[in-house]
Amino acid sequence: MEPTSEKKHVWNKVNQWEEELLYLKAIIDKTELVETIKWGGPVYVYNKKNVIGIGGFKDYFTIWFFNGVFLKDEKKKLINAQEDKTKSLRQWRFTSKEEVNEKDVLEYIAEAIENEKQGKIIKPAKKEAIVSELLENEMTKNPALAEAFQKFSAYKQYEFLEYIESAKQEKTKLARIEKVIPMILANIGLNDKYR
Repeated sequence: MEPTSEKKHVWNKVNQWEEELLYLKAIIDKTELVETIKWGGPVYVYNKKNVIGIGGFKDYFTIWFFNGVFLKDEKKKLINAQEDKTKSLRQWRFTSKEEVNEKDVLEYIAEAIENEKQGKIIKPAKKEAIVSELLENEMTKNPALAEAFQKFSAYKQYEFLEYIESAKQEKTKLARIEKVIPMILANIGLNDKYR
């Protein structure tokens, strides 16, 4: 059966896996996920939240689970593509259609959807609380600064504290505090420009 032309353009990067990816799509279509196109490939969402994506690479085709870190992975299928960088994404790689076990794939997807329904995501604010005495001192002297700092989400507060306290020397910490005070007062998060 010849693929229709509209299917063609999505897969132009991954034509060697066209048949395999269409097979994965057919399996995923049995779930309640909704297909969208993001980053040039199919991403399946539940309630507008990314649950899984599929794609083909040079040596394999894959399903990735956006919050795969929470999957039980009893069959030991999932890998973390970038050990140090990737917190929650996990990939399940295949090199042939025969490797795709529909029952297993549907089980993993069902679990991923269930996790999404339960709102399981990595919440960075759960890390060890960081205390910055130097910043505390500044805030004691400057109530406006303390008030502005409180307006940030726990996660953004954490980013500031981590930035300050990850410096080894006190003078570096003080220099970093000098740098972030205007940002805090202007209600600009440390990494907002990258978001």
